[in-house]
Amino acid sequence: MVIKTLAHHIDDTFLAEAFRLTRKDGAPGIDGKTAKDFEADLRANLSDLRERFKSGTYRAPPVRRVHIPKGKGKTRPIGIPTFEDKVLQRAVAMVLNAVYEQDFLDCSYGFRPGRSAHQALEALWRGIMDMRGGGWVLEVDIKGFFDALDHSHLRSFLDLRVCDGVIRRTINKWLKAGILEEGKWYKATSGSPQGGVVSPILANVYLHEVLDKWFTQSVQPRMKGQSFLIRYADDATLVFSEESDARRVMDVLGKRLGKFGLEPHPEKTRLIRFLKPHQAKDPENGTFDLLGFTHYWGRSRRGKWVVKRKTAKSRFARGFSAIWSWCSRVRHWRIQDQWKALRRKLSGHFAYYGITHNYAALDRFRETVLRAWRYWLGRRSQKGYITWKRFAALQQRYPLPKARIVHSVLRNMAKL
Repeated sequence: MVIKTLAHHIDDTFLAEAFRLTRKDGAPGIDGKTAKDFEADLRANLSDLRERFKSGTYRAPPVRRVHIPKGKGKTRPIGIPTFEDKVLQRAVAMVLNAVYEQDFLDCSYGFRPGRSAHQALEALWRGIMDMRGGGWVLEVDIKGFFDALDHSHLRSFLDLRVCDGVIRRTINKWLKAGILEEGKWYKATSGSPQGGVVSPILANVYLHEVLDKWFTQSVQPRMKGQSFLIRYADDATLVFSEESDARRVMDVLGKRLGKFGLEPHPEKTRLIRFLKPHQAKDPENGTFDLLGFTHYWGRSRRGKWVVKRKTAKSRFARGFSAIWSWCSRVRHWRIQDQWKALRRKLSGHFAYYGITHNYAALDRFRETVLRAWRYWLGRRSQKGYITWKRFAALQQRYPLPKARIVHSVLRNMAKL
C-alpha cells in the first residue's frame, strides 16, 4: 500500500542515530564545515535541522563536484555534499530502507542492509553451478546510470509506495539542488544527488521497477530453460541455460531501458558463451567480470569443471598502482609506520579478494607490494639502495601478512 505519513519518525533521536552512522572523515561541502564543526553543538544543530526539515524551510545546497583519476587517463566525477546534508539524507534513507526492504527482490544485493558483494558473487556461483552444462551470460552495463536517472519516472515509482509530503518535498529539493564546479552552478535535470547518501536507495527503487520486476515477472515465465538475475547497484548479470533465451532478452533489453530514459553501454553490454568445457581449452568460451573478479571455468583438485574467480586485471593493476604511489609519497616515514600501514592495506585487500580459487592472485599481489616497498625504501637517500638479502632481514623484523582465503565457498556449503 501507499504510505502517506513517515516524516514523524525522524525526530532528534533519529537524527542523532543518522549522525552516528555518517562518516566523519569526508571532505567538506560548499559550506566548508566538517563533522567536528557540526558536532561542536550537536544537540542544537540536530534540533535546528529537524525543524527546517519538517517546516519545509530546509534548502538543499548544491553539491561540490571534483574529479578523481579513474585509470587510463580518465577521471570520474564525484559529488561532495555538505555534512549537514549527509546527516539528513542518511535519516531519509533509513526510513526509505525500512519501507522498501520488504519489496526488493532476492536478486538485488547492492546497498541493502545485511547484503554484500560476496553474497552476490556466491549466489552467481551457485546459480551457474546448478546449471549442469553452464550457460550464457549477459553482462548489462547501463551507460551513466546515476547521471541518466529520469526524475519524472523516479517520482512515479516513489508514488507507488511513499507519498509523505515532507519526505517527497525534500527528495525533490535534492534532485534539483544542482552541482557547483569551479565556481559555476549547473542545473540538474536528471540523475540522482551526486555523492549523496540517499542516492543508493533511490537507484535501487528505480532499477527494482525497471529491471528486477520486469525480469522476474515478465521475462522468466517466457523462458524455455533456466535463468536468473544478479544485480549489484547498476551492475547486472543475467544468466541463461539456453542461447535462444539469452538472445531474445538481449534484443529487447535496449527497448526496455530506453522506455525509462536509460541506455545499455554499447561496448560493455555483451553476451558471453559460458558453457562447461569439454576439453582443456575451449576457444569459443569466454570470461566475464563482476565486482572486481574475473569468472572462468577451471579444473578442481578432483578434476571436475568448476567456476573459478580471480582478481580482475584492471583491479589488480589499480591496486598495485595505488600501493606504488603511496610508497613513493611516504618513503620518508619511519619504517615501522610504513609497515603498520602496509599491513592494514594488505589485510583489507585480502578481506575482499580472499575468495576461493584466488590464492595465486593474492600471493602475486603481496609480492608486488614487497617489490614496491623495497624499491622506494631504496630511494630514501642516494646511498639507500637495499639488496634483497638486506630486505629479507627487514621482513623478518617487519613481516607483512600472508595471502589467505577469507571467503570460502566450501565453508559456506558446509553450513547449509
